[in-house]
Amino acid sequence: MLSINSQNPQMRLIRKAVDVLRQGGIIIYPTDTVYGLGCDLSNKKGIERIYELKRRNRKQPLSFICSDLKHISQYAKVTDYAYKTMKRLLPGPYTFILEASRLVPKIILPKRSTTGIRVPDNQICLDLIKELGQPIISTSVKTADGEDLGTPYEIEERFGRTVDLIIDGGIIIPEPSSVISLVDDNIEIIRNGKGDVSAFL
Repeated sequence: MLSINSQNPQMRLIRKAVDVLRQGGIIIYPTDTVYGLGCDLSNKKGIERIYELKRRNRKQPLSFICSDLKHISQYAKVTDYAYKTMKRLLPGPYTFILEASRLVPKIILPKRSTTGIRVPDNQICLDLIKELGQPIISTSVKTADGEDLGTPYEIEERFGRTVDLIIDGGIIIPEPSSVISLVDDNIEIIRNGKGDVSAFL
């Protein structure tokens, strides 16, 4: 377990975590909503391990996190409208569903051409992605009963033996992100979570 300051992350520790990701490892890291389980987006073996760890159906897509809007536009089709909407709300507790570009691995797009992308308002997250230079898979860390875990010690108890690294970024009161589809500029609220969706109603 690596303790990283959530306000002012120590870069040498961020680099340690990124080395684990580059070597194909799976890490648990804090976001602005929940603790996330992830690997480098281009690491197919890592993605398969995440599906196994989560006991998740392969037909369920996985989301990923980017560092900013410019980064998102490499992995998804971003219209002017989508850009303006996301610019207003990111970084923040939202997952946007967009049409995926060819850079998104097929393994996380079961039978669909859309993908979920986040830019969390969490400095540890953003520094990890910038240092890695690639998006990171992001799926929430849960108990066997499906409860989101918010403390690093609970997470270590449950996942300490199965992941390669846990980043302790402090205690999080877990609340999932709001999920908003912007495909074809049609707004659809798929999940009402931490992010305020009143502007879309």
